[in-house]
Amino acid sequence: MPGARALAGLALCLLAAQAQALPTYEAVRAAHRPSDVRVLAADGEVVQRVRTDFSSRRGDWVVLENISVALRRAVLRSEDSRFYRHAGVDWLAMARAGWRTLSSGRAQGASTLSMQLAALLDDDLRRGPDGRGLMQKIDQIQAARELEAGWTKTQILEAYLNLAAFRGELVGVDALARVMFQKRASALDDRESALAAALLRGPNASPAVLARRGCVLLSEQGRTGDCAGLRDFAEFTLGRTAARRRDAPGLAPHFARLLVARRDALADDGVLRTALDQGLQRTALASIRRHLHDLRGTGVTDAALVVLDNRSGAILAYVGSSGGFSDAGAVDHARALRQAGSTLKPFLYGMALDEGRLTAASLLDDRPLDLDGGGGLYIPGNYDGRFSGWVSARLALASSLNIPAVRAAMMVTPDALARRLADLGLPLTHDGDYYGYSLALGSADVSLLTLVNAYRALAQLGRYAPIDLDAGARGGEARIPAQPGVALYSPGAAWIVGDILSDRQARARTFGLDSPLSTPFWTAVKTGTSRDMRDNWCIGWSRDYTVGVWVGNSAGASMREVSGVSGAGPIWHDMMAWLHRGRGSVQPPMPTGVVRVPVRFAQGPEPAREEVFLGDTAQPIFAAEVPWGEPAGRLRLAEGQPSGHEVMPEARALRIAEPVDGTIMALDPDIPFDRQRLRLRAVDAGARPVVARWFLDGVALDGEEWRPVPGRHRFELRGPDGGILDRARVVVRGGDFMGDAPVRRVRTDGAQ
Repeated sequence: MPGARALAGLALCLLAAQAQALPTYEAVRAAHRPSDVRVLAADGEVVQRVRTDFSSRRGDWVVLENISVALRRAVLRSEDSRFYRHAGVDWLAMARAGWRTLSSGRAQGASTLSMQLAALLDDDLRRGPDGRGLMQKIDQIQAARELEAGWTKTQILEAYLNLAAFRGELVGVDALARVMFQKRASALDDRESALAAALLRGPNASPAVLARRGCVLLSEQGRTGDCAGLRDFAEFTLGRTAARRRDAPGLAPHFARLLVARRDALADDGVLRTALDQGLQRTALASIRRHLHDLRGTGVTDAALVVLDNRSGAILAYVGSSGGFSDAGAVDHARALRQAGSTLKPFLYGMALDEGRLTAASLLDDRPLDLDGGGGLYIPGNYDGRFSGWVSARLALASSLNIPAVRAAMMVTPDALARRLADLGLPLTHDGDYYGYSLALGSADVSLLTLVNAYRALAQLGRYAPIDLDAGARGGEARIPAQPGVALYSPGAAWIVGDILSDRQARARTFGLDSPLSTPFWTAVKTGTSRDMRDNWCIGWSRDYTVGVWVGNSAGASMREVSGVSGAGPIWHDMMAWLHRGRGSVQPPMPTGVVRVPVRFAQGPEPAREEVFLGDTAQPIFAAEVPWGEPAGRLRLAEGQPSGHEVMPEARALRIAEPVDGTIMALDPDIPFDRQRLRLRAVDAGARPVVARWFLDGVALDGEEWRPVPGRHRFELRGPDGGILDRARVVVRGGDFMGDAPVRRVRTDGAQ
């Protein structure tokens, strides 16, 4: 018989075939990777899946015992009914297929599951556009026999169901079940299993063909009644080949994408382990949904939230969007740039404290102020439109008064503030001259993520360290180390800022005594609202955690009747309450160098109290006066000041406007030397020119002009008591003149 001769020739070829090395079951399973990266919370539970491989859509590896018996039965009946009775090759089925091929002229398949799996494991055995050639078929048979010799039947069937393509990009039973049928592989019923088996034979078949083949399988199992409506069911099912996984967790989509984008290498098992607290994350999502529902009609449709562990910098909760409330749910608002508003004030006051320009009891003038902004007048105002007159720095910061903050920026200077904010990791794109004094009120754009970490530096008593995105990858919270950080503020200054922001009495002027900013345990908190009410912030810290919340909308439209207390504040309060359930938070111990002394205020702008000071800045009496050199009120101590104390730090509100510190000027050889002058200009806290006492290299100067002399020089602005209020360094270059040449001064005292 021709068929017998063909089989005999095939057998002879098999004897001559060389063995092909195939991987072991263990190697195949270990090498399997889902097309999604699984992001795990600290407890090991999956909180998000992020697709990273778009060549095919693969799910997790499913062991055979977790695959529906109905599916196993349907696949064996359709693809290899004698699976458990052959050793890799079904010679009887192959003989029948050969006979049918010869008699009909059309190729008939007889590949067993073992042969199909061998082709899935070895690209050289895969079927080409014109089918398999004779030698390729021989190699496939030999590979199947070797597979059966090294693998068990259970392993072969399990691997086949996990590696076979079903429809389109769906590969493996997990992807098939969870996408097309929206259930686990163990829950597939007879109808679904019949369609799945039919898909293995014809992945691109039409619904009608699949329904017909599926009905044949159901009938062979005595379930003819399940054929009713099978075509409609097939059409419906095939329409979900691109659907989302039924059980795909969606707790932290933006956080997961951040990790996948920034992690240099994923774990070998395709898993990202994090320090995310699943309970806290769920609480954050629920709080945002609840409060945004309460804010409907105000223009608030989006929110973002970040919670950091103070010690390690690990992210414990991260919400980038409000989900269904949002018009742009895919946008990560935790990383989007938004105007900072008043949230930058603590960093300004911390600098003023460190530089000795302010104390917490220093009085600042909260009255109308207009400044020369270069392109016109800059006229800041307070959030509520009211003015309080003389207020202490404590009350000004705690109640978030704008005009005192601008006066503090006059002392620190916008350029120095901008440099400090950049050191804190905030993404400022310009220097201080660009923002001007409005930087004190948050005119720069920042992201919630970077802003929360900057506040964490205050919680860590002035030490800044970057966020640890790899926290959790080292195997549990116990292995997350504390970050040493870089000292940007003294511990005392950072502690005093926290003390001010935790003071309910001091913030009562703006926020009242009973607000979401108040907690039954120690916390320090600051709110902020951007220009035209587009953004609302609430950021604060406890002993162990820093929490930041932003609310607004993706369009950047103005909100209506929303403040830090009614917008972001309640969500912040919910997070702090959850974090400290069953436990408290106490203020960090007062650092060395901070002292607490009684103070009183002459003329009574505020009641007497105990106040905290850095080192020798402690002073018992404060008063608002109009002293020398300032038309609108530089501040000094009232009579009775103990001897040896300098003028109050507010006296240093006088500053040098010209020349700017660090100026390098060159004498022009084309202009007579005696005609060249450098203007000297001092201004007060309102940027108004004042008459001041100038010193050059320690020698008093007359007038407000200076004839430049080559060399390095230092200008000083001094108060009536001789104290230095401000200084500026200038370098003058040149000196080669035809006439009255200047004498080059060479300094020997080391002054810069």
